[in-house]
Amino acid sequence: MTIQETDFNFKARYYKLGTITPNTKKVWFVIHGYGQLAQYFIKKFSVLENPETCIIAPEGLSRFYLEDVTKRSQSGNNKVGATWMTRENRLMDIENYLTYLNAMYTKEIPEDFGGQVTLLGFSQGGATVSRWALDGKINFHRLILWAGLFPNDMDFDKGTSLFKKKEVIEVYGDQDPFLTDDRLREMKDLNKKLNLEPTLVRFNGGHEIDQLTLLQLH
Repeated sequence: MTIQETDFNFKARYYKLGTITPNTKKVWFVIHGYGQLAQYFIKKFSVLENPETCIIAPEGLSRFYLEDVTKRSQSGNNKVGATWMTRENRLMDIENYLTYLNAMYTKEIPEDFGGQVTLLGFSQGGATVSRWALDGKINFHRLILWAGLFPNDMDFDKGTSLFKKKEVIEVYGDQDPFLTDDRLREMKDLNKKLNLEPTLVRFNGGHEIDQLTLLQLH
């Protein structure tokens, strides 16, 4: 048995709050976490919407039912989530979502855009947005990792060179059950490998987008 590959055209959706006009000063690309959908995730950022700000939420290319067949038949819960990648065929998934994200950026951001572009990744989206930034095909000003970490398999030399020129912010809730002491130590170790001293923002809450903290970052 051999593995084969093929290329084909693929459509993918994303959601927006606001539009990009000559008066737009800020664009946020917000990358959701595991099991979320962009149409619901983007609503968490509605507090940022104003005539000078546009928020864009892409969606992971792989969707799935959040409960298995047995549980769905018992509960009637047919909720769907999306993911950016799994460990299965992960490099192809990464290549595909980078192609998608770059195409979306090119479609939305005018070549002469003079405003600020913020990339935000929540939870699993932190690794996704880091890889997208490191891909080097887009212009951005700020990178925000929210309840997420840099991927530990990234090119640290390239990351060191790139991120020293950008504003990097790491945000997490002090009651986040996923950010254990071990994960926080890993976050610090990854920052050290990047020779990076990001701005650290901690809020009173769990694994969530805190709107008051968002407004402080706006």
